Amino acid sequence: MTRILADLPDEDIRWLDARAAQLGQSRASVLREAVSSYKAQAQPESDKDWLDQGFGLWKDRTDIGDAVEWQRRERAATARPWDYDYEEVRAEFPDLFDEVDDREHEHYRKVMGAHAFAPRVLRPDAPGGAEDKPAA
Repeated sequence: MTRILADLPDEDIRWLDARAAQLGQSRASVLREAVSSYKAQAQPESDKDWLDQGFGLWKDRTDIGDAVEWQRRERAATARPWDYDYEEVRAEFPDLFDEVDDREHEHYRKVMGAHAFAPRVLRPDAPGGAEDKPAA
């Protein structure tokens, strides 16, 4: 075991001595336990341990209802009138949109042309199946 020299405020030393006396241990023993406890609470060393800690964290939540439906609604809330899937999203979540959104969508349809709002097709030769032009 390695010995260390550490500077602590007098008030902390008094507390440490009182705690050691209360526990019937030496000052060094109390310090070793404190360091061991602090080490156990410290962030894990692995960069991906946070994934393990967070996985399934929301599984028992009841305030959001079905988690998948909640996530779909959150994503739908970011749909904009110029998005090619605006009409589909609006049909599924009509309460997220209003007449102003519809007018804006019609404006973009006129300016960009209906082909800009056609369903997208995946290019099989593109990396990750990237979206290409609208379907004909």
